[in-house]
Amino acid sequence: MKVLGIETSCDETSASIVEGDGDRASIRSLVILSQDVHRIFGGVVPEIASRAHLTALVPVVRQALDDASLALADVDAIAVTNAPGLVGALLVGVSFAKALAFALDVPVIGVHHMEGHLFAASLEVEDAVPPFTALLVSGGHTMLVDVPQWGVYQVLGRTRDDAAGEAFDKVGKLLGLPYPGGPEVERLAATAGEPAVRYSPPMLRRDQQPGTSEYYDMSFSGLKTAVLNSVREKTANGRTLSDDERSDLARAFQDALVGTLTGKTERAVKAFGRTRVVIAGGVAANRALGDSLRRRFAATGVSVMAPSNRLSTDNAAMIARAGLYRLGRGERSGFDLTAYSAQPLPGATHA
Repeated sequence: MKVLGIETSCDETSASIVEGDGDRASIRSLVILSQDVHRIFGGVVPEIASRAHLTALVPVVRQALDDASLALADVDAIAVTNAPGLVGALLVGVSFAKALAFALDVPVIGVHHMEGHLFAASLEVEDAVPPFTALLVSGGHTMLVDVPQWGVYQVLGRTRDDAAGEAFDKVGKLLGLPYPGGPEVERLAATAGEPAVRYSPPMLRRDQQPGTSEYYDMSFSGLKTAVLNSVREKTANGRTLSDDERSDLARAFQDALVGTLTGKTERAVKAFGRTRVVIAGGVAANRALGDSLRRRFAATGVSVMAPSNRLSTDNAAMIARAGLYRLGRGERSGFDLTAYSAQPLPGATHA
């Protein structure tokens, strides 16, 4: 089956052709158009994002078809992100997908954006299939999920405030770095030695017990405030941060955040006896996070897998792959499919 995937949940317009059946699927094409205009505003402006999707979606889909050497008539189904995300941006993709599916007389299926991220690594890594522990870390979400099989998800913990990627971007802004701040903070942190400033990994204490919400939940707003206080202290009397100070604070922040994510993931792996860890979402591209997890599990035989940078960020290939799974189960969406800014992960239970 050849599935056309469409992703417009935030500020990337993406289309992809994924072909496969069951657990085997391959990317025939993937086109991602990022909206650099948001750099001017230091964050995504929803109205601008929606208008940019309107302009870009048709040529992006055409390019994906051309790259796959396919015509519209060759498409067997269409998968589209319908939640969660910016409602206006999502509606552009959903409306387009429904109209195209109607015109082609093929099924359309709405896909949850975070379920798409769970499937991303499996497009490149053969072993990135259930059962596994999933660490979903992006600009809008941070969740720890046990995945015994596709479509069955136990949400163990989540952030109580800022998502990991959001915290990276906010700290980048505090340090005077361009948007998006996450990659810039990582770049600066890599240039620092052992930081003079140390922050404790938030919500990671030895006295936390299984069965309590604190055992798996995360919080990063306090860490962000700690960086803010450090910046204010160092810039008192009108002075500016030196390059070394920026690097030092970036490293201290990243070490603390990665420490929490690593510690919480280790708890989940031990509790459920998993031998695979899959990192997903935009922050999965952070090398320090992947290295930290691999070091933690090096002596245990637990494999840590993550998609490439291209499939870590928002992309239509992961949406097409999740759609392929749902379509294989006989699921279809009606033409009343709509967009939601927030929606539970389908098939999820909560610890």
